[in-house]
Amino acid sequence: MANKNNNIVVVFDFDKTIIDVDSDNWVVDELGFTELFDQLLPTMPWNSLMDRMMKELHDHGKTIEEIKQVLRRIPIHPRVIPAIKSAHALGCELRIVSDANTFFIETIVEHLGIRKYFSEINTNPGLVDERGRLRISPYHDFNKSSHGCPRCPPNMCKGLIIERIQASFSKEGNKMKMIYLGDGVGDYCPSLGLRAEDYMMPRKNFPAWDLISQNPTLVKATVRDWTDGEAMEKILMGTANEIISSDEEEEKEKMLCSDHCKISVVGIVHEPLLPLSLQVPLHLVK
Repeated sequence: MANKNNNIVVVFDFDKTIIDVDSDNWVVDELGFTELFDQLLPTMPWNSLMDRMMKELHDHGKTIEEIKQVLRRIPIHPRVIPAIKSAHALGCELRIVSDANTFFIETIVEHLGIRKYFSEINTNPGLVDERGRLRISPYHDFNKSSHGCPRCPPNMCKGLIIERIQASFSKEGNKMKMIYLGDGVGDYCPSLGLRAEDYMMPRKNFPAWDLISQNPTLVKATVRDWTDGEAMEKILMGTANEIISSDEEEEKEKMLCSDHCKISVVGIVHEPLLPLSLQVPLHLVK
């Protein structure tokens, strides 16, 4: 069971962050549809393409159970799950913000036994329809209205999701500090919305890291890169413990200040006032 919440929110991207590959590519490649995927890729947005690929899988007789079996053997670094469990045990609130889909992510995290550690999963809806076909929809329905962010794909702006998380904590009056872990181009936008007290953990030599490196001053948060699951665990836990220690020191200082102020007030000696009849008018004082 986790300790008392410490107002640290750890936000994980999913593909190439929690797992070591892209889940969309993994399913398509493992089920033998790479060539068709590559042919269709230039013709439509990625999210729409994945919905089309699920139709192709269904039309060729691939079942939902076959897709699940492929997802259950997806590669993950052995230190990632311990990192997730340790952060949760420290009292961090864990969330996922991913451009994958609910069906892929839920299948994987349930199989890995880590679903219970995440309070929220933000991703594209993925639902099985009455015909047994997996339908993948956009997180932001760009057919109705655009999310308005020029940096992000039409179906999802992760920066807007981070803004919502930040706003929810501000509304509750909590001084939340965020640690954001990601690798892709879509993880750059939320990095620009992090505050000075937050931490950005981009995967080194991946697109988000490259974009941040081009102009580091645009990111207000402290940037700490990582290379693999082992480095992720070490840096994430070090950062979380650093925040907790800093907050505890700040709380101690407040208490000390409060106690000092009380002692000072108690120690003040007031000179007794003279009776009004004995007070000398100021104009008679030389």
